[in-house]
Amino acid sequence: MQQNRWIDITMPLTNDMGVWPGDTSFTYQLTYSYQHNGLANVGEFTTSVHAGTHLDAPYHYDPNGTTIDQMDVSLFIGPALVVDVRGHKTIGRSELETFDLDGVTRLLLRSFDRVDQQFPEWYPVLREDIGPFLQEKGIHLIGTDCPSVDPVESESLSAHHSLHHHGIYIMENLILKDVEAGNYQLIALPLSIAGGDASPVRAVLKKTDE
Repeated sequence: MQQNRWIDITMPLTNDMGVWPGDTSFTYQLTYSYQHNGLANVGEFTTSVHAGTHLDAPYHYDPNGTTIDQMDVSLFIGPALVVDVRGHKTIGRSELETFDLDGVTRLLLRSFDRVDQQFPEWYPVLREDIGPFLQEKGIHLIGTDCPSVDPVESESLSAHHSLHHHGIYIMENLILKDVEAGNYQLIALPLSIAGGDASPVRAVLKKTDE
């Protein structure tokens, strides 16, 4: 792996990608084409803001929470640690206590390897005890390669609320299957969607020595 190479860990937005059951699919089309007008291609898209790689704003699960355009972008730029937690059905304090998290502020979980962009039949989820644990460690952002930190059938979003109540922001649907565990620089900026409960991001990593 080249030291100075940025690694794209973003799920591409495509018309045939899977989204959360019942959510708005991503669609892109040209409304004007160079072929027909001789000037330019102009496209439009429709999507759930939770399609593909995205950041949740607290407003997603708290009606009084911060919206995506109100969030400090510095939260999503800086050092990050990728850890390999594959092989667990659920992930919480006991699974993460085995890692040296001293000084870590952004933690990315490689928890299973997606083979395509379709919505997975199964994925590992986070337990409620992860919120207080990450707060103890000084972590303010957690990223996962899963479509959610909670299961599809959840009616309480207990992991979302545990993280929110302990000051942890959530990034979902990362592509980490070719990323080694270790230290990186992360850039994962959301769009400034006024009043938005989430936003797609273009997330990239660069390997560091420490």
